[in-house]
Amino acid sequence: MHWKKVVNVINAHCEGENGAVVLGGVINVPGDTMLDKLNYLNHEGRDLQRFLCFEPRGVPHGSFNIVTPPTNPEADAGFIILQPDGAHPMSGSNAICVTTVLLETGAIAMQEPETIVTLDTAAGLVKAVARCEAGKCVDVTLSMVPSFVEKLDFEVTYQGKAIRADIAFGGDYYAIIEVKQLGLTIDKVNAGELFAKGVELVTLINQQIEVEHPLYPALNKLSYVMFKQEEADVTRTCTTLKPGRCDRSPCGTGSSAYLATLFERGLIKEGGELITQSIIGSRFKVVLDGLSSIGRKEAVLPQITGRGWIYGSQQLALDPSDPFDQGFVLSDTWGPYIEALNLD
Repeated sequence: MHWKKVVNVINAHCEGENGAVVLGGVINVPGDTMLDKLNYLNHEGRDLQRFLCFEPRGVPHGSFNIVTPPTNPEADAGFIILQPDGAHPMSGSNAICVTTVLLETGAIAMQEPETIVTLDTAAGLVKAVARCEAGKCVDVTLSMVPSFVEKLDFEVTYQGKAIRADIAFGGDYYAIIEVKQLGLTIDKVNAGELFAKGVELVTLINQQIEVEHPLYPALNKLSYVMFKQEEADVTRTCTTLKPGRCDRSPCGTGSSAYLATLFERGLIKEGGELITQSIIGSRFKVVLDGLSSIGRKEAVLPQITGRGWIYGSQQLALDPSDPFDQGFVLSDTWGPYIEALNLD
């Protein structure tokens, strides 16, 4: 047996959302900062993302988290999220998966009843506080990056109708849309319609609005549409991801962006909390832990609490004679929006 490449993966999920963690086989990702590494993986280094995320090794749902040495001396580890449409700077569910895997595999020593892990991301430092018991991460609370609003009630015409979207940053850029504007509810039976409309809307809105992070100018486009459905005791959320699927978790960065919109509207104060609930019924606790500023923008400091579980491990390999080192996608499995993956 002769392999050209071998990648060791721990399989985990956070509240139903797959977030595999790569702990071996990726020796170095070039770049002096995590943002440099992100840019490398989205351009010269995209071979790794295609190898992991596309068929025959990858599937449409879930992410691969590349763990790296931190570039910030205050951090314990760095990580970058790889999804079928490219590398992303930050994800709450994936940060919970990474923290759970690092501690439960012994990559970072676990201390009971609480272990603090500081993660270096392309969107800034994220502190993860893991509640630990009998060798298990019971749950993880993330101190998310400063989150802020770009524009409330941005109006876009979609299928002949005016749709309002809140544009906000919570670790990535989101368009947050009240789902009833589309005549839908956030339920499992509507997942197909939701992802189709979400992918179309994020493309349309990106054509009509410009965004740029005050500190990280390379973060300059909307990545996702997150639909919301506000109820008495929870807010249902559904983040849609290219080429076409719904986040199984309540979405940590989306919940952070949503929190920023609530504060901007005066609907929540410092110390306030809420529950966000995913399309499959899993939940995050969201707390407005403090206020800050980023550039000239007022920002909130969200805390997100959720749970992660390890469910397996795998070793992904590339034989030198394998013609599909770059992977492939087909619309029968990946949906009709595969052109959104920028395959060229």
